[in-house]
Amino acid sequence: MFRRTLMTTAAAAALGLMALPVAAQDTLRIGVEGAYPPFSSKEADGTLVGFDIEIAQALCAEMQRECELVEQEWDGMIPALKARKFDAIVASMSITEERKRQIDFSDKYYQTPARIVAPKDADFEGTPEGLAGKRIGVQRGATHQCYAEKTFPDAEIVLYGTQEEVFRDLALGRIDVQLSDSMIAQEAFLAKEEGADYAFLGGDHNDLECYGEGVGIAVRQGEEELKQALSDAILAIREDGTYAQINDKYFPFDIYGARPEGR
Repeated sequence: MFRRTLMTTAAAAALGLMALPVAAQDTLRIGVEGAYPPFSSKEADGTLVGFDIEIAQALCAEMQRECELVEQEWDGMIPALKARKFDAIVASMSITEERKRQIDFSDKYYQTPARIVAPKDADFEGTPEGLAGKRIGVQRGATHQCYAEKTFPDAEIVLYGTQEEVFRDLALGRIDVQLSDSMIAQEAFLAKEEGADYAFLGGDHNDLECYGEGVGIAVRQGEEELKQALSDAILAIREDGTYAQINDKYFPFDIYGARPEGR
């Protein structure tokens, strides 16, 4: 398993911040996925990059903690957290009641709606009736699986290990539509050459039961001090402009709670 250790001072320098030295025992291990662009992905040399990655670095700098990023496949994130493979998850994980039965969350650090993507010439609607008998691709274990299974009972739900695999099979015609976060769909598929013949189908999907109250940082139950420290750090980087600096590298609007006009 690839691991990359990022020192607080290096993270702070990259963000134009000042940080104090920290002791080795203060290392905070953070689980990340590395396969969810533009939130997390890997460059050719294995370097982890993306919005989630930089947010994790900024939070460690704010808390004056050394930060170790631990790469983990999505469907093993919660079991790995509970098994103490890492201390927190910064991987675009939605805060839902089902997950809160197993783990705790910080305050949200962003929130965007889910949307369906289909071929531009699709002759069906993005409704339960319109998608009856259709193949809907979603990432396994994500909130989109919960929503698709609940909302489209007469469709065939096709599960994938990563969101990249969902987009690949949509482009190859192996599924009829896909359901994912709207920003992921726009930035990682629709804005690229392979997504030229595709478009959003219907409007936003914001079901509270499946999608929860936003995206937060997951910690083990009972770790109230760490949960509060992360929530305080989120507020601090929002207030001092660090969040905006990272946000603007990846998105043309504030994803903390807003959504892009016309999408």
